[in-house]
Amino acid sequence: MKSHAKVVVIGGGVVGCSVLFHLARHGWTDIVLLERDELTSGSTWHAAGGMHTINGDPNVAKLQKYTISLYKEIEELSGQATGVHLTGGVLLAATEARLDWLRGVVAKGRYLGIDLEEISPDEAAELMPLLDPKQFVGAVRNKEDGHLDPSGVTHAYAKAARKLGAEVERFTKVEDIVRRVDGLWRVITNKGEVVAEHVVNAGGLWAREVGRMVGLELPVLAMEHMYLITEDMPEVAAWNQKTGTEIIHAVDFDGELYLRQERGGMLMGTYEKANKPWSEFSTPWNFGHELLEPDIDRIAPSLEVGFRHFPAFQNTGIKQIINGPFTFAPDGNPLVGPVRGLPGFWVACGVMAGFSQGGGVGLALSNWMIEGDPGADIWAMDVSRYGDWATMAYTNAKVRENYSRRFSIRFPNEELPAGRPLKTTPVYDLLSAKGAQWGVAFGLEVPLWYAPEGVRDEFSWRRSSDFEHVAKEVRTVRTSVGLSEISSFAKYRVTGEGAAAWLDRLLACKLPKPGRMTLAPMLKEDGRLIGDFSLANLGSPNSNGEGWFLAGSGIAEEYHMRWFEAHLPQDGSVHIEALGARLTGLSIAGPRARDVLAKVTRADVSNAAFPFMAIRKVDIGMAPCLVGRVSYTGDLGYEIWVAPEYQRAAYQTLLAAGEEFGVGLFGSRALNALRLEKNYGSWAREYRPIYGPLEAGLDRFVAYGKQTDFIGKQAALAERQQGGKLRLRAFVVDAADADVIGDEPIWFDGAVRGWVTSGGYAHHSKTSVAMGYVPKEIADEADGFEIELLGKRYPARVQPTPLFDANLERMRG
Repeated sequence: MKSHAKVVVIGGGVVGCSVLFHLARHGWTDIVLLERDELTSGSTWHAAGGMHTINGDPNVAKLQKYTISLYKEIEELSGQATGVHLTGGVLLAATEARLDWLRGVVAKGRYLGIDLEEISPDEAAELMPLLDPKQFVGAVRNKEDGHLDPSGVTHAYAKAARKLGAEVERFTKVEDIVRRVDGLWRVITNKGEVVAEHVVNAGGLWAREVGRMVGLELPVLAMEHMYLITEDMPEVAAWNQKTGTEIIHAVDFDGELYLRQERGGMLMGTYEKANKPWSEFSTPWNFGHELLEPDIDRIAPSLEVGFRHFPAFQNTGIKQIINGPFTFAPDGNPLVGPVRGLPGFWVACGVMAGFSQGGGVGLALSNWMIEGDPGADIWAMDVSRYGDWATMAYTNAKVRENYSRRFSIRFPNEELPAGRPLKTTPVYDLLSAKGAQWGVAFGLEVPLWYAPEGVRDEFSWRRSSDFEHVAKEVRTVRTSVGLSEISSFAKYRVTGEGAAAWLDRLLACKLPKPGRMTLAPMLKEDGRLIGDFSLANLGSPNSNGEGWFLAGSGIAEEYHMRWFEAHLPQDGSVHIEALGARLTGLSIAGPRARDVLAKVTRADVSNAAFPFMAIRKVDIGMAPCLVGRVSYTGDLGYEIWVAPEYQRAAYQTLLAAGEEFGVGLFGSRALNALRLEKNYGSWAREYRPIYGPLEAGLDRFVAYGKQTDFIGKQAALAERQQGGKLRLRAFVVDAADADVIGDEPIWFDGAVRGWVTSGGYAHHSKTSVAMGYVPKEIADEADGFEIELLGKRYPARVQPTPLFDANLERMRG
């Protein structure tokens, strides 16, 4: 075994071998994979081996499509058979609600290049003869589903990597990982030590144990997962003989089942409600090619549905039940990327669908390590989407919930209850008493809307029980004054003698003067967006630690802190801290907002003294606050930042003062309706690291001419000169009883040309709105657009100016 390497990959499952192969294919050959046992030991060897392109996140779906397309290449390069059977498949709907969901899947496939087709139950039965069409209301055909040999694929990755110069060390157990003073990593094994620049934790079932070696507690948990293999079935033999093909895959979502042919019989797997974690607190190192004791009683309810939906199973015997552990993250997506605070330490774990996602994970991680960027938008897989609130107990609760809902519908207005409430603000109980219906963002409870007694969300793809109540909240803001809780924004303080120079290089905007704010795009080296913030200059640092204040997307706090810290100067002249729960927020907005603020403070808050985008310290009642004249509602408004011990006092003061002006509470659903009227985008929807500032409409905030060579400047200048490829546009949609939620296709002149990023109903303007990207060549066309929603195409028109306050009179007045 070598003593030094550029990269050490820990774990010889399909994910670790994929990472090794992709690094080698990129030209990094001073790399070694360490496996404590044989390759595939752990979860890989007993996997059912299914592969599919469908995923709830379109960007992950793209990587899954790449993974499947990769198998031919690694088979040819390695000479190792992968056992790929590209049979195609059917996705089945037993309810109209499920069929609506499948129609959305078909729609996404139109711009992802995934060949999907809605078919009838009878047509599904012609393709998959074991199903009873009377049990279903519709189906979707997917030509790219299939299955493979898990061991063959894993060894093909490993052999291909070896041919490209990589090394694989089996029976080499990693026992500790220690970071040296010079930043290199000592990987200590039972066979000696390897010093590496990079370490990749692809430990699978042992990912937690590998993470703990460097002080990291990863939010992953193994679950027992069962599937059965039947005896040979005459129906299978008859179909094979008649068609010369295998029986295709089937996913019966409402039965929580997946099925495929296995030799002369069938394989049926289930994600049962009565699920069971395995080895909850630590994974034994001596576990390897063992299986767990089957528990057919636990999966019996799912099998009963399966035998009803697929009657041929009633007449055959079960040859074997496989029960083995697989690891999951709380939301079911992988954990991938660099770990904040541990330079050179990477994770590629929690990849439950390893044979659908393993290739994409390897590609993204190798790109990231070599190029400094994953080369794709992998936010749904980024390890930074979790913070320290994702504890072991939280992970246990959410993984069990996710597993039990693996094939369940997640409606756009549905909030999942497990592991909640965890993080709350000081006014949580007060808002709950007012009827707050809660969502969650980065672990924090967030008020969505306020329900009268006896009214709750009715989960639906269409406008639901909240519709009229959200409309009332919007009306309150637009006609009088609304009060909202905004602690879910991420808040950062930047101080130090080098703070201004650092921010000037980090951010693409012109720095504001003392007492002022500005919108601040942040770019990567390739000129794409990696963040958007409001930046406030609080004046020179003083004894209270004031300097610069940033506010941004709450869900991206860990993501952005990782970026900030990676770019800090080494001389200690800049300090940045995420304020998190140490700073809470409130907002007032609407035409009477200034009247309310004036009533609770002695400060002069007139337009002349406190203009738009000003920020200053203001006492609200007895509570010391930092108040900025800005509002995401696009109306006259103020954001109020206050230490948590004062939030209740500030809230009660504002609510009491607003009574005479008709104050009312509003939540994030109303805020969405309000921001859509202003064509305001949001992080992780309109603003993502695949779009440039010109494409996203943020170029007006980029200081192209400032002397500082800010990160991404040259690429941003090139985008401005060349014009980019896309444009973000707002559309008014002639929708009926439902509104877009994101990821719907945008049609133009009969062809899919773009995609929706977000949308909803703009209650004040009484119209349905969508935001999305289309090619620049058609971005300003007046006619010809349609947006597909729940299987139908609706006329849509570009809305070039905001529906509300296009002249900025309310916001600036």
